[in-house]
Amino acid sequence: MDKKVIFAVAGSGKTTYIVNSLSKEKRTLIVTYTIANCENLKNKILNKFGGVWPTNLTVMTYFKFLYNFCYKPLLSDRVRARGITYEGPQNYYNQKKNNNFYLTSNNYFYSNRLSLFLLELEGVFSEIQERLTKYFDAFVIDEVQDIAGRDFDFLIKLMQIDINQLYVGDFFQHTYDTSRDGNVNKSLFDDQKKYETRFIQNGFVCDTSTLVNSWRCSKSVCKYVSDMLGIEIHSNRTDDSKITFVKTLDEAKMIIGDSSIVKLHYQGASNFGLCHRNWGDTKGEDHYSDVCVVLNKKTVALAKANKLNQLSPLTRNKLYVAITRARNNVYFMDDILFNQCVPNS
Repeated sequence: MDKKVIFAVAGSGKTTYIVNSLSKEKRTLIVTYTIANCENLKNKILNKFGGVWPTNLTVMTYFKFLYNFCYKPLLSDRVRARGITYEGPQNYYNQKKNNNFYLTSNNYFYSNRLSLFLLELEGVFSEIQERLTKYFDAFVIDEVQDIAGRDFDFLIKLMQIDINQLYVGDFFQHTYDTSRDGNVNKSLFDDQKKYETRFIQNGFVCDTSTLVNSWRCSKSVCKYVSDMLGIEIHSNRTDDSKITFVKTLDEAKMIIGDSSIVKLHYQGASNFGLCHRNWGDTKGEDHYSDVCVVLNKKTVALAKANKLNQLSPLTRNKLYVAITRARNNVYFMDDILFNQCVPNS
């Protein structure tokens, strides 16, 4: 069986690679974490096949896979859960593993414990394995770096199933987790090489060369990310674009007033309406030309000292996502200057 994980960079064509690997002959299940990326995959598949959906292809979000494919056909008559809640349990420690450990009082699975529930019931995972190999010839995961916590333990079990598997992701675009539950796999993303080794140990070929160049980002943007954030990324393009710090009030007002330039905030973007997004929320989006990245006091200081690689890993990853949305120019703006232009902020 062919088992491969490809580690890519922003804008290198991860989703396109997956879609290009699909055919009308091979029954394939494609799983991804976010609803937005699920819709993006579906749209690209439809485009590939002339607007007609191939019956041999199935795309679903990760939790739909857990609940609809793994849980419902095997256990719904025994457990009678009503769905999933994405609010975690209040007490992470010293809990007995009875139904209250996995489900709320009104019978909703805690999202961060559903995979554990499926693993710990005797014989259930072997039935999941049988279903997967019965209905599909290949299993694909897009944005595999989003699978964390207890779900990574479930992923390791999936890796061992005798079926063609392809996982694609970007280690440094790990900005959200499928689940967190206490200290389970807390250090999973502390070291890239150790993370890659987890796949290799479970029979996967680790590909770090196929998708290392970005089609989206210019040579200068890639160089900035590599030099300043310490995240290696190269460009398939030969052109340069501008990376500038906004210094004057007039320039700031012009950029904020330009609806074609998305303004990217660390958090709280919804307070400012259209054309404003949070850094991490734009992951997977590919339609921006110029972007304006709003920086707080600490990040401004690190940027001016060329020490952005000292940001916490999660903040650095979100900033990486924000910068690499740009097909062209990147403008950095101090949030103090931004606030002077937006009186009610």
